[in-house]
Amino acid sequence: MPEQLWLPGLEAPPTPTDGLFFAVYPDANTAAGIAKFAQQLCEHACVRSGGRNGVRSKPIAANRLHVTLRHLGNFAGGLPADVVEAAKRAAAAVSMAPFTVEFDAVASFAKRPRVGPAVLVGEHGVRGLQALHDALEVRLRDDGIEPDERFTPHLTLAYGMPWIERRAAEPACWNVREFALMHSLLGRTRHIVLARWPLVGQS
Repeated sequence: MPEQLWLPGLEAPPTPTDGLFFAVYPDANTAAGIAKFAQQLCEHACVRSGGRNGVRSKPIAANRLHVTLRHLGNFAGGLPADVVEAAKRAAAAVSMAPFTVEFDAVASFAKRPRVGPAVLVGEHGVRGLQALHDALEVRLRDDGIEPDERFTPHLTLAYGMPWIERRAAEPACWNVREFALMHSLLGRTRHIVLARWPLVGQS
């Protein structure tokens, strides 16, 4: 295959193939309920749009529903071993008690009037996620990973959704007892668990 150039005389940067992130997953029963809600949202969006305005709503499968705690990067040709090991060391140093998370609203992560992700969000019920993210961020920084404090606790329901005003939704609630380091095979809708850590610290 001929090489593609992005600037005269320069090779195009390699296409990322692998992602690395920390995540929290709902239990199976909760995930099934959230997936059903996501499907209903997509069906409603399709009816409302009549297929117009580029609406191609696609709900996330129940086994892939998750909250991303911290994205560590996308990479070409596999995951760098040093980043994976640093992430594992940081995660092992986190001490936090289990907690309950509750998402009680649905919102859009798109800019009006564009289509984009529909997500579950919350207020008081997501403070545990914020605390876990912050604790993990401190340990990552200690292990030399550049800080990224941008974090809005959310759970993506579907992609290709029309913009919606934030509104209340039936609460999605579960007990968070562990978090995981995930390997994402980009473009292949597959996530691989690299390691899990239980939450066993004192509240």
